[in-house]
Amino acid sequence: MNARANFVRMQDSTQQDWQLIGGEFMQFAQGLPARVIKHLQILEGDYGGFPIDRYSHSLQTATRALRDGRDEEYVVCALLHDIGDTLGTMNHPDIAAAILKPFVSEENHWMVAHHGIFQGHYFFHHIGLDRDLRENFRSHPCFDRTAEFCELYDNPAFDPMAETLPISEFEPMLRRLMAQPKQSIYKAAQQPAAAAA
Repeated sequence: MNARANFVRMQDSTQQDWQLIGGEFMQFAQGLPARVIKHLQILEGDYGGFPIDRYSHSLQTATRALRDGRDEEYVVCALLHDIGDTLGTMNHPDIAAAILKPFVSEENHWMVAHHGIFQGHYFFHHIGLDRDLRENFRSHPCFDRTAEFCELYDNPAFDPMAETLPISEFEPMLRRLMAQPKQSIYKAAQQPAAAAA
């Protein structure tokens, strides 16, 4: 059994407790890519009425982006864009965006967070919604990027005959991307203090 801190209220914790917790956290953080892949694989066999299962759709979207020469960060965004389908049935883009936020650019984060509305351009009119809901974001700098993501990669990635690379192709990219966060709530909280110093 691993060593544990002894406090019952965080306010009673000590520096020694946090050294212990910090050591555990580093090991836990290194396992994030494996946990993300495991969660993505929950989508395997989940068709939801679609021509291919959600796992294959995720792999196929990433395959299309990779084959089109997109950088690793973009490809990982393509891979994980629908990972929230299981836990965020009513808001799946929010889940994917939250997972990716510490590791990706603002542009890629926005693209993932809004792809659900942009993808709706291709089918919302069939379910009684306005297919042009994405027009509410027309003035946003990431509008064209997100529309292009859906058009080139998300929208056509339901083809049972299309090339679909295995997860092993993308795992090294995911590991590299998640090795070091670019931003986090903790880094953001430190910035005002650093500016004041």
